[in-house]
Amino acid sequence: MAAQPQRVQDAPVTIFHIPAIDVGSRLLDDLEIDEGNVKIPRRQILHLLTGAVVLPLAPRLTMAQAYPTRPVRLIVGFAAGGSTDISARLIAQWLTERLGQAFVVENRPGAGSNIAAETVVNAPADGYTLLVGATANAINATLYDKLNFSFMRDTVPVAGIIRVPNVMEVNLSLPARSVPEFITYAKANPGKISMASGGVGASSHMSGELFKFMTGINMVHVPYRGVAPALADLIGGQVQVLFDTMPNTIAYIKAGKLRALAVTTTTRNTAMPDLATVAEFLPGYESSAWYGVSAPKNTPIEIIEKLNKEINVALLDPRMKARFAELGGMVLTGSPSDFGKLIAEETEKWGRVIRAAKIKPE
Repeated sequence: MAAQPQRVQDAPVTIFHIPAIDVGSRLLDDLEIDEGNVKIPRRQILHLLTGAVVLPLAPRLTMAQAYPTRPVRLIVGFAAGGSTDISARLIAQWLTERLGQAFVVENRPGAGSNIAAETVVNAPADGYTLLVGATANAINATLYDKLNFSFMRDTVPVAGIIRVPNVMEVNLSLPARSVPEFITYAKANPGKISMASGGVGASSHMSGELFKFMTGINMVHVPYRGVAPALADLIGGQVQVLFDTMPNTIAYIKAGKLRALAVTTTTRNTAMPDLATVAEFLPGYESSAWYGVSAPKNTPIEIIEKLNKEINVALLDPRMKARFAELGGMVLTGSPSDFGKLIAEETEKWGRVIRAAKIKPE
């Protein structure tokens, strides 16, 4: 009978998953051979594991330190010359001088700023395409129910820039010279006051809708394609009231072409310190326009923090701060999470107003 081959019992095997790192011949020098088994000294394993953590971070840190190495686009969802565009250009000039690469403002108006936002959402998350966002982005989250993106989900906050009040202003022919007088006149003439805006869902529109909601007055909404034609018709008397941003209207007010009744923020503004707030007569009322920088989701945190730091330095610079103050702007210093909190709060607030007033996009 043929001898049966002797079965060799397999020895227990312990498998260690060690990161595949090219360490060259140094590793071979530290190997120990024990009865056919290879042993790696504990100090070498710790060294390799430490390297596994550090090495993936190194390219990101290097990229952030070198950033930017080419021009950066700042996408604005409104036409040139408006308050969003002015804020973007001031920050672009500062970043260009500080970081040594051109920060170029690119205006992409349309669809209530959704075209600009979608452009940034679909851009590479490398810090070279940024959005100068505004209140409209928080409003649009509820106003439009079929967007191809979610602003809060698909972008990350970088830094706030400024917050500006809207001004409740009327045509000179209207007899009201204060908010209480306006409310009294509107209630005595229901449906006879035309309220202009820069378009359905614009900050000028939402400020007026909040005012209507809290006072119970009836005004006819007249949306325009931007605030420039709305302002022209307000001065001409075709419409009677407009809630527009201070940067857009302060020159007309000071020239005596419009009558300002109040600012929409909870505090008076240093650019027009004698002008009352709506909240002084209507407690709880607050509306304002804000601007800030956002980036595509998954943009490296090191780049976000670098931009946040530089923008905050700009906002604290006396010359920049004075320039924003001339526009009626209050600087929004803070971390990316601070700006993100503002976006979330504004999205919730205007969502309630849109649902209550049953506002639909054009």
